[in-house]
Amino acid sequence: MARKRVAVAISGGVDSSVAALLLKESGYEVIGLHMRLWNDKKDKSGAQCDPSKLKVSFDRAEQVCNKLDILFHVIDLENEFKTHVIDYFCNEYAQGRTPNPCIACNKYIKFGLLLNRALSLGADYLATGHYAKVECCGGIYHLLKGKDSTKDQSYLLYTLDQTQLSRVIFPLGIYLKSEVRKLARQNCLPAAEEPGSQDICFVDGEYTDFLAQNIDVTEGEIVDKRGEILGRHKGVPLYTVGQRHGLGFYDGQRMYVINIEPERNRIVLGTEEELYSEKLVAKKINWVSGKAPSNPMDVAVKIRYKSPEVLATLYPDLSSAKVQLHQPQRAITPGQSVVFYQNDEVIGGGIIEKQE
Repeated sequence: MARKRVAVAISGGVDSSVAALLLKESGYEVIGLHMRLWNDKKDKSGAQCDPSKLKVSFDRAEQVCNKLDILFHVIDLENEFKTHVIDYFCNEYAQGRTPNPCIACNKYIKFGLLLNRALSLGADYLATGHYAKVECCGGIYHLLKGKDSTKDQSYLLYTLDQTQLSRVIFPLGIYLKSEVRKLARQNCLPAAEEPGSQDICFVDGEYTDFLAQNIDVTEGEIVDKRGEILGRHKGVPLYTVGQRHGLGFYDGQRMYVINIEPERNRIVLGTEEELYSEKLVAKKINWVSGKAPSNPMDVAVKIRYKSPEVLATLYPDLSSAKVQLHQPQRAITPGQSVVFYQNDEVIGGGIIEKQE
């Protein structure tokens, strides 16, 4: 029987390198795919990328493939990355929302376009260095948390569907990050001592500087909940719900952004207490199983990637859901994703539309 072929998304970092190593040691025929997401100049994408970092990433990815004696392919997805990730990132901030570009990249780039490219090259699967797990039971694929709770990335993968999960492998899901580092050192992989990647891969420096260079930023009013003018802001895209930095004090109290009104070009400030809410509405829901639950259900939810899980009651629909949190949460932010869990399993998620 012919060996299964798996394409590994090789970034040049330690996680994807060890993923490729583990798959080769498991007997797969492995090929490496390195995504070119922008070129080495500040170009039409507006991405402020450091050319030296891009070359280091490319060189290290190629070195990993040479070290493991696997084929190395460069996949040009620059235009697609601009459309689905960079433009989305800018447009969401322009509308007073706070996006998560990693989720968009996973949905459209890695497990959309790159997966299709991998299959066109004869691969049976696409593998990445994500810390998550996929298990199949009774013909249904389940998306589960990774073993390392400090590195778990299941939140970022909630958009995956049954077809995608049937073609995806996450070799690092059963490892701790420390174990991955150890494997990289033991096998003398080029990225063994490399630090983790930054949060927004296409921005060097402050994301607000990037936004100011790529979208219209117009000063406007800062108001309180009553509509009374408190001051001036530097531009709606430069603020997010929960922000306090640079806002000062009013009436002797620390003030926070509690709402953003892009249609009025206004920022609404309030107190810390006014940031808390126990209800939210989410849209663009993906149910990992392909079917929405038929009844309300108790779940654990995360309202942003780094937030802790909290208990909630989920009232589902096909493409939207209402969430009743059992304890009020701070700074529920439109544009961020809310992800639903049952124990270690991701059952779905969606984009936060509003808090109530």
